[in-house]
Amino acid sequence: MAQKPELDRVDRALLSALSRNARASGAALAAEVGVAESTVSLRLRRLQSLGTVRGYHVDVDLASLGVSLQALIAIRLVKHDRSEIDAFRNAVPHLPGVLGVFHMAGAEDYLLHVAARDAEELREFVLAHLTGHPAVAHTETNLIFEHVEGDGWQQLVG
Repeated sequence: MAQKPELDRVDRALLSALSRNARASGAALAAEVGVAESTVSLRLRRLQSLGTVRGYHVDVDLASLGVSLQALIAIRLVKHDRSEIDAFRNAVPHLPGVLGVFHMAGAEDYLLHVAARDAEELREFVLAHLTGHPAVAHTETNLIFEHVEGDGWQQLVG
């Protein structure tokens, strides 16, 4: 198991500031954290190289693009053959409309978060990519009426 990196007060303050505004300038981050801008730059590179900061992402309003339907699709695999699981896991994140993939314990093996323009596109996704897949035994689609992004992870930065 990989060793967890040691994060000090400055690292945690920097992560906290980035969680509020990942587009903040180095100068703004330095002022908020109370260190030199060069320290911010060095710390950010270190946090990135450690894998603590994995990236910076744009948050797109899919509905503004005409993609107004989202669903969670529970998937049960036919069998737990390593090569089939790996092939499924490697292909699924790249299917059209897939926003997230969760490999789970319990009755279902995977949970896919997907987006579609309408119910017909969602139905076509399930039929074209899941029900015909040799590794998939069963799917159950649940529509998402509302999604609220959580920020409780910020308290874990501590």
